[in-house]
Amino acid sequence: MIVCHCNSISDRDIHAAIDWMRAADADTIITPGKVYRALGKKPDCGGCLDLFIGTMEKSDRLGVPADLANLRPRRGRYAVK
Repeated sequence: MIVCHCNSISDRDIHAAIDWMRAADADTIITPGKVYRALGKKPDCGGCLDLFIGTMEKSDRLGVPADLANLRPRRGRYAVK
């Protein structure tokens, strides 16, 4: 599925970039900006951001490294339920 039409980024591209970043550095914090950079792209209009982040959240490898997970309480969208 195409997530970002401006840059032709698919859900597979996003998951592959997350897997690659996690394999390269298990302790890295993965952000949408880092995913774009890993794919050699730059965000354009931003219309895909909600879908982009939603696709990232479906990845099993996205999680925050254990030693950083409890630094402050989570609120809002990323709150632990």
